[in-house]
Amino acid sequence: MSWFKGNVDLPDPDKNILPEEENRVLDKLAKQVVKRGMTVPAILFLESVKPLNFIGSQVLVFFEPIIQTLFNFKDYNTFRVALEKRETIEILLLKIEKLDAVALKREKLIKKYAKEQKKNWKWYQRYLGIFTPRIDIPGELLEAPDNDVKPDENSDASKKA
Repeated sequence: MSWFKGNVDLPDPDKNILPEEENRVLDKLAKQVVKRGMTVPAILFLESVKPLNFIGSQVLVFFEPIIQTLFNFKDYNTFRVALEKRETIEILLLKIEKLDAVALKREKLIKKYAKEQKKNWKWYQRYLGIFTPRIDIPGELLEAPDNDVKPDENSDASKKA
């Protein structure tokens, strides 16, 4: 017997639970969070306010006239409507974590490439930092490796499964 009503399983982020418009807004928000390097604070904040998502959507309704006069957000109402659904916060968290894993993998590949390039430098460039050449990173390393992202064996997500 459960004390909670409803489903307590994690939603599948690839499954289309949300409409296309709301999914696009959540993708856009998740990309901005990862781009600005705010993954950990965003996850902490979203995990702490997860039970209050409906109240947060109603706060957005209350502040809408003020925000719409100062800024012109096209996706404001779409995000507000998406927050009314309970699974939206969890889907947003999963998207942020997935994009952060992609960014981390890309960063590791770039560091590995830079380390290989530094092996060809002269001793004074390597140890003294004098006349260091510019490292040109190839385009395939800058693109997102979406398909080959797997959770690490040591991560918490793989332990839960």
